[in-house]
Amino acid sequence: MIGGVARRVLVASGLLMVLVGSGFVVLLISVQGLRASEHQARHTSAVLTSAHQVERLVSDLATGQRDFVITGQEKFLQPWQAAQAQLPSQTAALQQLVASSPDELTRAQQVSRSVTSYLRDYSMPEIESARLDPDAARTEAATVEGAQRVAQIRSVLDQLIGSEQQLSVTEQRHSDAVANQAVVAATIGLAGSVVLILGFTIYLTRAIVRPVRVTAEMANQLAAGDLDVRVPETGVGEIRTLERTFNTMATSLGAASADVAASRARIVRSADETRRQIERDLHDGIQQRLVSLTLDVRAIQADTPMAELDKIADGLSSTLDELREIARGIHPAILSEGGIGPALRMLARRSKVPAEVTVGFTTRLPAPIEAATYYVVSEALTNAAKHADASVVLIDADITNGRLMLQVRDDGRGGADPAIGSGLIGLDDRVQALGGTLEVDSPTGAGTTLSVALPITS
Repeated sequence: MIGGVARRVLVASGLLMVLVGSGFVVLLISVQGLRASEHQARHTSAVLTSAHQVERLVSDLATGQRDFVITGQEKFLQPWQAAQAQLPSQTAALQQLVASSPDELTRAQQVSRSVTSYLRDYSMPEIESARLDPDAARTEAATVEGAQRVAQIRSVLDQLIGSEQQLSVTEQRHSDAVANQAVVAATIGLAGSVVLILGFTIYLTRAIVRPVRVTAEMANQLAAGDLDVRVPETGVGEIRTLERTFNTMATSLGAASADVAASRARIVRSADETRRQIERDLHDGIQQRLVSLTLDVRAIQADTPMAELDKIADGLSSTLDELREIARGIHPAILSEGGIGPALRMLARRSKVPAEVTVGFTTRLPAPIEAATYYVVSEALTNAAKHADASVVLIDADITNGRLMLQVRDDGRGGADPAIGSGLIGLDDRVQALGGTLEVDSPTGAGTTLSVALPITS
């Protein structure tokens, strides 16, 4: 079954096809009318040309005959002779041109008969008479008869020409009417098409383009990590299905991400608890036993000085120092006892690179936040000493809008790549597990800056 959007698209497309098709039909009809008008115009031009040619030839007959009768010179008969030779073919051509119109054909036939009668019954006898008796040919009766015959022929030709011109005007009017109808129909079709296309465009924008753009923007936010975004389910048909599917997917991703974040936080807390437990075990167990043994050896050494006892005492002291270093690396006791401020200052004192610490608060933070902060600073100091060739490290920590803002800057060679160093990757995982962010800015030759933001939760 066709969905809502597809059905509307098909309906709109169908309406547009009908409008455009109707416009083309009217235009085709108009073109046919214009072709008929053009054909009629050519036909009228040919008829008028032929009629005027016959009229000219008749005038040549009358003029040639008159000049010969007046002068008696044969040279003046040349136009008459040429006209006499051409008239049969011209009148035949005129009859052929008007053969489709009975009235005009009758007039053309009448012209042909009148011309023939003029030649046979008047003009030719008058010329013979002028040759025999010039004075008799110049009588008023003969002249008047010739003028009447020519006027009659011209009258019939004028009627034929007028009739043909009237047909041409009528056809032109019809063609103009058809053209006007075509213009009106095309205008209506064009306006309707524009309105329909505009309405369809607005509908597509509201029903498809805008929801798809909103969904695309939400998808970008979702890809950027904002799992709380949702799309308003206001679309039609397939678009609503897309919106509902997107929201379902976002909900599923949010639930999965929450589960992963909770799991990572539990892992971090468990690891920190394990480190604290190991540190306590070392401090309360092995470390205390080593201290006791060292004291016993020192007591025996005081009563019985022996070089071997000195070596044993020194070895126990050295082992005890190493054990204390290991315990501090696993989980420093000062972090548990004094908080992040004293712990950071201790790291600064132990750093091989001079470090300055600024802590803008004195309150204790949740243990996971303090531990993450401690290890970020510890890793940054280690990297500055091993890789950056830095001369100073600046450590700033403060609380802003319920978030711990930590920044560690050095003036080393820069060029640190978070994707390469396993230490930075591990720190980023720890920070993200607590819902925070870690950013590394390390342009070559301009030092390295670690910026950490951690939400403070109880």
